[in-house]
Amino acid sequence: MLEQLLIFTRGGLILWTCKELGNALKGSPIDTLIRSCLLEERSGAASYNYDAPGASYTLKWTFHNELGLVFVAVYQRILHLLYVDDLLALVRREFSEIYDPKRTVYNDFDETFRQLRMEAEARAEELKKSKQMVKPVNNSKKQGQAQKAGFDKGNKKREGSSAAGGGDDNDEGKGRKLENGHSNGNIFEFDEPRMTAAVNGKENTSSNFSAFDVSKLQKRTKCGKKTDTVVNKGSKVDPKKKVTKKNRVWDDAPPETKLDFTDPVDGNGNEKIEVVPASQGESMMDVEEIISSDSEGEEDDNVQKDSKPEATKKGWFSSMFQSIAGKANLEKGDLEPALKALKDRLMTKNVAEEIAEKLCESVAASLEGKKLASFTRVSSTVQAAMEEALVRILTPRRSIDILRDVHAAKEQRKPYVVVFVGVNGVGKSTNLAKVAYWLLQHNVSVMMAACDTFRSGAVEQLRTHARRLQIPIFEKGYEKDPAIVAKEAIQEATRNGSDVVLVDTAGRMQDNEPLMRALSKLIYLNNPDLVLFVGEALVGNDAVDQLSKFNQKLADLSTSSTPRLIDGILLTKFDTIDDKVGAALSMVYISGAPVMFVGCGQSYTDLKKLNVKSIVKTLLK
Repeated sequence: MLEQLLIFTRGGLILWTCKELGNALKGSPIDTLIRSCLLEERSGAASYNYDAPGASYTLKWTFHNELGLVFVAVYQRILHLLYVDDLLALVRREFSEIYDPKRTVYNDFDETFRQLRMEAEARAEELKKSKQMVKPVNNSKKQGQAQKAGFDKGNKKREGSSAAGGGDDNDEGKGRKLENGHSNGNIFEFDEPRMTAAVNGKENTSSNFSAFDVSKLQKRTKCGKKTDTVVNKGSKVDPKKKVTKKNRVWDDAPPETKLDFTDPVDGNGNEKIEVVPASQGESMMDVEEIISSDSEGEEDDNVQKDSKPEATKKGWFSSMFQSIAGKANLEKGDLEPALKALKDRLMTKNVAEEIAEKLCESVAASLEGKKLASFTRVSSTVQAAMEEALVRILTPRRSIDILRDVHAAKEQRKPYVVVFVGVNGVGKSTNLAKVAYWLLQHNVSVMMAACDTFRSGAVEQLRTHARRLQIPIFEKGYEKDPAIVAKEAIQEATRNGSDVVLVDTAGRMQDNEPLMRALSKLIYLNNPDLVLFVGEALVGNDAVDQLSKFNQKLADLSTSSTPRLIDGILLTKFDTIDDKVGAALSMVYISGAPVMFVGCGQSYTDLKKLNVKSIVKTLLK
């Protein structure tokens, strides 16, 4: 049974709801659909599943882009109603005829909807009965075809009415398909070696066209050796001259700066800690706004100056999609070429293929049926819609002001806890130190917690950063339970009055269940204020797999009914990718978590905020 059907505008004004169905929905499926799907550019999906205590709903929707209307149907997921898509199409057609932007009440639509629902249900029943009647006929037809035999090697087409006697070749006659992978109910005969190669998709050594000539490979190898020998002989110009290796001269002068920050000891074994504190200037987190505004202005000037060469270079893209003369509304066929070009462009910028395809489907759903303005190309309309979609995705849905949250926790007399998680070798410890350096510049007392008790040298690495930054560190050595170490560190920070606890964890692959279980235990036991996923900007398609599996494992392995997932992302090595910035988009799209920090160097100051406008320009450039 259909639970609810709503009609509302894109601005959020509800125009009509079905009073017959009632409003007894458990939870808030409509609000969740708007927040998690429609606003996050996932409207190209076929449906959305919503789980609430005691109920599981499936939501389907359609748009009227010209009028700016959204039609949403809600029903129990277990029912699998077949008429919902048809009903939404009928409601969309009928309601668009009576829609008036000045009206807000449509009580007269109740009777129309009742008739439309009866019509859609009757049509679904007829379709169901017709399928049940056709099914036995198809089975008998397949059985009759399966009994055919006498397969010979001619290229003649057998008629469906022929029924020869069975033989050993009966199995070969079954399941014969055309080259495009589909069968039209008739059996075609092919030459046997050709058919084997077409079906299996492998090289058949018995055929004349699929074998590899090994003699050619041997000849090439011999030629290669011969040419190498000639080159080597030719390289000996003068055999009398003997090449001698020059001795390396080592500089005995002491280094100007201290590079080794491990435990210094004297002759008696006593430690002598004389560490130069890190003072490398102001963190780029605080100067990013000034720099980004200047750079954006320069980029705009460069775009205006180079507009003619760029238009000449991409003339094929512009010429393909001229404004459509005489068409009132955009159709899917008009959008496909422009979306295909945009998808290819996003993939060249390291956006995962799955994400680029879903984005294009969502943009197509938001533009289909929309009226094209005069003297406007389809390509520019699609590009503008994609730009709006990318800005919406990358803009955080909630506040990510860590300093404000730290002061709020300080007023409650408890430390603000940040846990850094991620796969191996992405730079968790180094970027943890960068975050600590930035917090110190804002007069926030920081303590590090060495909870990477798995990797050799992890504690010493964090201890070195702590000495450089002159902040306390809580450590218990190796082979300890990281969840207990983190708990004791938070207790110690509460006693000492530290404002922030930065918890370093061991790197782990997303498929390593024992380590993921330990991480889930650490997060559940200590309930941190922020769970930061540290990922590389180089990963590309693997970012989707990493983040989705991290979130899935944290949800599955947690003993809580409301498990904690990833709250934010820290992207490292952002200075090494040039314009391949697509990993940021892939990570945000798959997790819904914002990019809170961007690592762009190897010093403590090299930490930035994500410039959304700059990223969008780079992706669409």
